[in-house]
Amino acid sequence: MFIKEKYNKIVVPEMKKKFEYKNNFAVPKIEKVIISTGIGSLKDEAKKEAIEISLSKIAGQKPRPNPAKKSIASFKLRQGAIIGYSVTLRGKRMYDFLQKLISVALPRVRDFRGLDPKSIDEAGNFSIGFKEHVAFPEVSNEDIRSTFGLNVTIVTSAKKKEEAMKLLRLIGIPFKI
Repeated sequence: MFIKEKYNKIVVPEMKKKFEYKNNFAVPKIEKVIISTGIGSLKDEAKKEAIEISLSKIAGQKPRPNPAKKSIASFKLRQGAIIGYSVTLRGKRMYDFLQKLISVALPRVRDFRGLDPKSIDEAGNFSIGFKEHVAFPEVSNEDIRSTFGLNVTIVTSAKKKEEAMKLLRLIGIPFKI
């Protein structure tokens, strides 16, 4: 069952029953997914381009470069220099990415024992950090010059941490017990 169908058929009735919402529109939902990575101190344009291509394969859309807001001399950083890339997914691409994340990428992570529920902040947003991007099947082993980490943030409309926890658990996010 796909995540959108699961949300409508299972999550909404369960959340209405547990938190006593008056209608379906009051039930929290996933608003967007943000995938981001920093490029660190890479000076090599080829590696920056490889990171951008890998991130676009993982997300399914072109990443946005994130420039430095100000210069920091001790880090040898200039204002306007690219320091990372990010992608914001909404709608169908968001649900497709979440399906791939839950069913394919997380089981491929080395020594995976579930995600930490402490990663949900008070606003109901959930962040997952990957040490290596190779957990995603779109990135083939031949194309990898160097691995990089990335962060996936799932933004929900939940007002409280416990609402977000229940929503994500019902959708299928594997948390530690």
